[in-house]
Amino acid sequence: MDRKALEALLNDMSLEEKVMQLVQIPGSEYEAGAEITGIERGQVKDSVKRLAGSTLGIWGSKRLKKIQEKYIMEHPHHIPLMFMLDVIHGHKTVLPCPLGQGATFDPDAVKKGAEMQAREAATDGVHATFSPMADLCRDARWGRIMESTGEDKLLNSRMASAMVEGYQGDDLKDSSHVAACVKHFAAYGAAEGGRDYNNTELSEHTLREYYLRAYGEAIKKNPVMVMTSFNSINGIPATGNIFLMKKILREEFGFKGVLISDWGAVGEMINHGFAEDQRDAAYKAMLAGVDIDMCSGCYSTCLEELVNTGVVSEKMLDEAVLRVLDMKNDLGLFEDPYRGLDIDAGSIITDESRMLARKAVAASLVLLENRGKTLPLRNEKNAFIGPYANTKRLQSSWAFSGNDENTVTVWEAAMEAYELEYIKVAVGCTMLDQDTVTARGIRHVDHWQEENSKLLEEAVQAAEWADTVILCLGEDSTQSGEATSKASIKLPEIQLKLLGEIKKTGKRIVTLVFTGRPLELNEVRELSDALMICWLPGTEGGHGVVDVLTGKVSPSGRLPVSFPYTVGQEPLHYDMYPTGRPKPENGPSAFTSRYLDCENGALYPFGYGLSYTSFEYTDLKLSAQSMSASETITASVTVRNTGDIKGCETVQLYIRDVTGSRVRPIRELAGFKKISLEPGMEEEVSFVINEEMLRFWTAEEKWESEAGKFRVWICNNSCSGQPLEFQLV
Repeated sequence: MDRKALEALLNDMSLEEKVMQLVQIPGSEYEAGAEITGIERGQVKDSVKRLAGSTLGIWGSKRLKKIQEKYIMEHPHHIPLMFMLDVIHGHKTVLPCPLGQGATFDPDAVKKGAEMQAREAATDGVHATFSPMADLCRDARWGRIMESTGEDKLLNSRMASAMVEGYQGDDLKDSSHVAACVKHFAAYGAAEGGRDYNNTELSEHTLREYYLRAYGEAIKKNPVMVMTSFNSINGIPATGNIFLMKKILREEFGFKGVLISDWGAVGEMINHGFAEDQRDAAYKAMLAGVDIDMCSGCYSTCLEELVNTGVVSEKMLDEAVLRVLDMKNDLGLFEDPYRGLDIDAGSIITDESRMLARKAVAASLVLLENRGKTLPLRNEKNAFIGPYANTKRLQSSWAFSGNDENTVTVWEAAMEAYELEYIKVAVGCTMLDQDTVTARGIRHVDHWQEENSKLLEEAVQAAEWADTVILCLGEDSTQSGEATSKASIKLPEIQLKLLGEIKKTGKRIVTLVFTGRPLELNEVRELSDALMICWLPGTEGGHGVVDVLTGKVSPSGRLPVSFPYTVGQEPLHYDMYPTGRPKPENGPSAFTSRYLDCENGALYPFGYGLSYTSFEYTDLKLSAQSMSASETITASVTVRNTGDIKGCETVQLYIRDVTGSRVRPIRELAGFKKISLEPGMEEEVSFVINEEMLRFWTAEEKWESEAGKFRVWICNNSCSGQPLEFQLV
């Protein structure tokens, strides 16, 4: 539909029709069995259901086609309904959780993964996904860190941008793609105390310098939607925050698409104490430019009256409605309201999608310890023990359209890789301690003690038989994600007990940790010969993990987020500011910035990860000692594979602005490249440094660079390497 026809349609719509285009209701209102959190089925009036512009949380080409047919037939202008869904890290083929994808440091692979997710979701009738999440996350207590790609603004920017490109493709009318939604705008990852839905308190400098960067870069890729965040920012809920939504998002970032609230967030402004009632909440959300009210009922109940009384102008309403109609038009729904619904979705999971997921898992695994070259596994007797050894629950709580039955377990993959007489499996213990609180309430297990005594006995027997024990531990998938904030980030006590008992057998221990957040791993590290982070790996989790365990693939993942010594360090991130009393590396440290009982930095820092081979960095050099704003400097290093097997290395560029009008971080990631080297081979890796890379939010409140000294590292993690210096003149 051309623009003139679209505007004619808008002008011919009734006020009620216009308002309802801005209303989103749960898919359960159209079909029982599609319930997700929030409003229960039957809470939405039939008049709203008949005209609501979009729905969410429902998928399946056959049932969506049936719903669409009825909706279009009953709609006065036969405008199609939009179907949206949280496709966060997979639809049917589930990839590693986003934090795991961040560990790949590979935006191209992440883009391909998003393309696969879009293809599967679109084939199942989905028009838009609520992804990517571009929130900067520096607090392991916050459960939704699982949905992010980590603590660094550059890495997050590149990953979020890649996901937008992968989801949307070059043409949204292509039925193998879906509309992307950058979320949560803004600064949701900085919730106070790491507690979900909480306030964030950030200076404008910190907001702009760190927390807004990934959203801004992703919006340059023209996502169709942006979602508001649940939190308030400096005392103003994001969903009613005119400064954020109008000045930053619309004016400065140039976003032209649809702004949608998060679930119920418009109405929640009443709980915040920012809106008096539903009418006031609807008014303030409209003033902030929120185009779609997701499931709060405020727009459907109050917006028509607000327009009729002149409190909200019809011009403001028309602008919002036109953005929603534009989105439907961009998706090609006016020409083909059954977009993707006539495709046979019976074989959504393909060999190709499984192989892509398998490679993604292997690339996401982060090897933290490997004493005595315990890995790769020797051709000996191996016992796979632990609650994650043979479970199909390898996807996160945000992959609810995936099916556990499609998941390959670690044990199933091991049986493919080894002769059965050389491997054994044992559960070892329950996943959780008794009466553990999860997002879904208390997980109580009857006869828990008796069950664990039996499981432990079986595990010890298997360990005594084996030469090496592969201990598969971790948090349950319901312990990370939305509403899973935690004050303790240790493994369950019952799992630590299992580790301690297995250690007593004297066998080599490889500990695999499945998690959606950084954890305290001091005790685990001490008791393990090898330690590897497996995240929540998804459908091909077992195959990807075993590919690395056997040495078929050398581990190449790097931590996208710091792992602390203790939760008391949180929020923790590598790019800290220097202090006037820095703790010295050697010598007395009294009256300096330090903990009495813990190191300042991470147990395992951002960018860290081991390989089965070794790499040597030599000949670090800069092409010049100074540069003007119109010039560039090339930083380069020679990387050599000094081991005896092929491996991938993530070469990382860090820069420090030594002196500025605002204090600058001790170092910041400025670039990264992933290279593959055969044994004995070497490659020169170079990065071009330009003036734009040196800009920051200055004391003059401008994005500018400042003349002075800069330090440069090219290294393999955020705490390694020796710097060179240059001057910006």
